[in-house]
Amino acid sequence: MQAEYTGRQITITPALRRLGDEGIERIARLLPKAVGAHIVLTSEKSRKTADVTVKMRAGKIVGFSESYSIETALREALTRAETQAVRSRKRTHTIKRQPKEEKLPHEVMPVRARKGIRTRAEDEETQGAVAATRTNGRRTGKEVVPVTVHTFPARSPVTEPHVVRSADSVALRPMTIDEAVKEAEFRDRDVFVFRNHAGTVCVLHRKRDGKMELIEAP
Repeated sequence: MQAEYTGRQITITPALRRLGDEGIERIARLLPKAVGAHIVLTSEKSRKTADVTVKMRAGKIVGFSESYSIETALREALTRAETQAVRSRKRTHTIKRQPKEEKLPHEVMPVRARKGIRTRAEDEETQGAVAATRTNGRRTGKEVVPVTVHTFPARSPVTEPHVVRSADSVALRPMTIDEAVKEAEFRDRDVFVFRNHAGTVCVLHRKRDGKMELIEAP
């Protein structure tokens, strides 16, 4: 699959084109329904960005990255796009492997025996159990009742938190709320920290219902 390149204030060198072609080839192996790819490289004073878009028959995959080096930004953008391609492939395989309703086995309900109908063997077992509880014909012995004993650990296991540092969730320049929302979508982040033009630290947090929550530091 051939990729289209667009350079904004930057020249697309053969090394960048070779790096982009290798990443697009890996993504094309995961997504056989991909029909095209577009890579946009932008260079500013101290900000290099790479935007990778892979078009499919139904939807598209976008990978965005920002760094001080254009090679690093392009490599990270391709990695994010490849991660989304792996998720899309797993989701497609999970949907295809689910069985249809008509192929599910029907549950067989157990048939309860009628009350009052007892076999001769059951009567003999009951009489034998009653006779076993008597001793010397004087008194009735106590029935043995099994008791289940549960053991608990002396100390409850404590799970240590797994902390991973992330530099992609923090903006390097001041931006508006709309720009921050778009940046969080491009970076595929549920939490995004930025500063507005007034210098206030703000945090965007994606809730469970999909809405973005804005938190301003006092």
